[in-house]
Amino acid sequence: MKKSILGALAPTLAAVAITSMPAISHADLAFNVGAVSDYRYRGISQTRLKPAVQGGVDYSNGGFYLGTWASTIKWIKDAGGDADVEVDIYGGYKFELAKGTTLDVGVLTYQYPSNKLATSANTTEVYAGLTFGIFTAKYSHGVTNLFGFTDSKSSGYLDLSAAVDLGDGMTLTPHVGYQKVANNGTYSYTDYSLTFAKDIKGLIVSAALVGTDTKKPGGVPAYVSPAGKNLGKATVVLGVKYNF
Repeated sequence: MKKSILGALAPTLAAVAITSMPAISHADLAFNVGAVSDYRYRGISQTRLKPAVQGGVDYSNGGFYLGTWASTIKWIKDAGGDADVEVDIYGGYKFELAKGTTLDVGVLTYQYPSNKLATSANTTEVYAGLTFGIFTAKYSHGVTNLFGFTDSKSSGYLDLSAAVDLGDGMTLTPHVGYQKVANNGTYSYTDYSLTFAKDIKGLIVSAALVGTDTKKPGGVPAYVSPAGKNLGKATVVLGVKYNF
């Protein structure tokens, strides 16, 4: 995601970021489809503050998992490229270190078919996440350039979150993260979100307060739409997703 047009870091509501499958004792295949009022990833809009349609499939066996997820986007075309979809492919292994403590390690690649940007938007990260009770800390490390930023290999994202079970299928998820864009400090920032979700027999409805502290060099937001709108501004994102 590119410079002032949208260095936006391109899978959970509030981001609709990708989460690994839980460890289970047998093979399982699961699907999901959904929509959001604004696709925010790491706090930055991928859709020019407009809605997006999304869906994915996950396979898991024991602690091992593989999956793919896709969403409509707008930022590639805003940056002068030619892709209107993001396709994520990921895999990893999740295992228990001790009672109540799990470690999740894996790799995730973000693909933007035929994006045609000068520096390819395609990005690959390796990650490790540690969960203790309701708390999770996760670090993702870029092994390629990051979402079209030139000379940005070895960028990193630190994510801290908690999953609070409110009962009756309801959860509250506070989150804070920090995105470092290597050698492009103007585009580094902190993001935050607070997501409420309700599971109604596989149908998940959610509302998330999402925001960032992105910089404004020269008075212009670092992540800005062609119309001059701040793509990291605080907003409420509504979403619906069905798991089957």
